[in-house]
Amino acid sequence: MSEKGCNNSNCDKSSCEGCPSKQQPTSFQVDANKDSCIRRVIGIVSGKGGVGKSLVTASLANRLADQGYKVGILDADITGPSIPKMYGVHGPAQGSDEGIEPCYTRNGIALMSMNLLLPDEGTPVIWRGPVIANVVKQFWTDVIWGDLDYLLVDMPPGTGDVPLTVFQSLPVDEIVVVTSPQDLVQLIVRKALSMAEQMHIPVKGIVENYSYFKCPDCGKEIRIFGESHVEEAAAALNLKVLGRVPVEPAYAEAADKGEFHRVKNPYLEIDFH
Repeated sequence: MSEKGCNNSNCDKSSCEGCPSKQQPTSFQVDANKDSCIRRVIGIVSGKGGVGKSLVTASLANRLADQGYKVGILDADITGPSIPKMYGVHGPAQGSDEGIEPCYTRNGIALMSMNLLLPDEGTPVIWRGPVIANVVKQFWTDVIWGDLDYLLVDMPPGTGDVPLTVFQSLPVDEIVVVTSPQDLVQLIVRKALSMAEQMHIPVKGIVENYSYFKCPDCGKEIRIFGESHVEEAAAALNLKVLGRVPVEPAYAEAADKGEFHRVKNPYLEIDFH
């Protein structure tokens, strides 16, 4: 991977001298923690909930880690965090005057989530939007991410306060849109795309989750959630289809057991290099 430089204006590493965030600062962007050097920030978004966005985020993180890259996941879904459970990671995260240390998965992925800061993981987060958005911003400014090639941001669904805060405050390089067959695909993807365009953030493409279920006996692909329209939606919006992920009971089982670090998802065709 070519050196792009990190997104932290406090970083004095030579590889960061050409960082676009230093040459063309955005007024709403905030600096990462002074001990963080993050080269690329990828947002994983969806137009609605329940489409498997966290599964796609974790699958991408596993793939990048397997390729030898240093990877982190910022779980921006404050009221519905699922990433720590998927990896079997528990808090509390440790902090000091320098910042908050992320927790780590068993395959070496740095992780920060609201669940890692709560005294009881079952405690609901009953906060208003601006407070939640500020916490997400602190996950960027206060967490000591260290030296990362990729930080994946698992965002909550929709186009509300938190996605807006992420797009304005973090130097997001590009986003991946996750959808599923039963959605009004084109309408929902168009909303996410429109927000990204207004924020001047490139869209890498679309991932369709729950595309089909493959019968273990005959191998037939069964469209449990209806016929896919992702190809038409992608063509109409001039986007690439980056993968069609089937219903895989093994993935759900690994997530329930906190062993998602073992998952190798071959259905995603995404190259960020």
